[in-house]
Amino acid sequence: MDSSLHAIEIHHLSFAYRDRQVLDDIHLTVKKGDFLGIVGPNAGGKSTLLKLILGLLKANKGQIQVCGQKPKKGRAKIGYVPQYPVFSRDFPISVEQTIATGRFTRLFQRFTAQDQVIIDKVMTTTEVTEFKHRAIGTLSGGQLQRVLLARALACEPQVLILDEPTANIDMRMETDIFDLLKQLNQKMTILVVSHDIGFISKYVNQVACVNKTLICHETACINGQVIDDLYAQHVHMVDHVH
Repeated sequence: MDSSLHAIEIHHLSFAYRDRQVLDDIHLTVKKGDFLGIVGPNAGGKSTLLKLILGLLKANKGQIQVCGQKPKKGRAKIGYVPQYPVFSRDFPISVEQTIATGRFTRLFQRFTAQDQVIIDKVMTTTEVTEFKHRAIGTLSGGQLQRVLLARALACEPQVLILDEPTANIDMRMETDIFDLLKQLNQKMTILVVSHDIGFISKYVNQVACVNKTLICHETACINGQVIDDLYAQHVHMVDHVH
């Protein structure tokens, strides 16, 4: 296989927190331009897998390549939207200032006119320009999610990773965000963690089922039996029709 065609390569990956095995012998290849959905039960290892790809955790065993580099170097090419904002909503910072932090990849980096051009561009892409001077604490859940997405895009990533990006927003906003992700997928590789496999199947082209181990399926192969096996119980799939 030609590694230059791959955004992420994972081989024989295992990870444990002390004596609790979280991931066991994981293999995953994500081609450039893929839109991969990651699903699985709570505590199945989804967020841990993302942290390993980002180089925030170190594997006990195995190898990870991100755009041909080890995770700590490769993460400069990743835009990341975490599951929960790690900053206080009361912090006195505007939407534009929040997005600008996505441009800083090292300490004491100077802010340039080109940085502002990119910030303006991603604000337009995510449709947040109209409230760029508002404090982030005044935003709705959907608006904040768009700002965090803009921040992730500000680093001009090759790979975009999102951990439960629509967990706290309504169905209409969820659809809007995934429609935007589908457009962005024309320019970058996307990995998204979600519990709503029925919904994301309309957008992703592969689904990685994670529950300590990992099995990757083409979207068309996802059926009730696959879901039952993943969650170790019967699960109803809901088709969202608008």
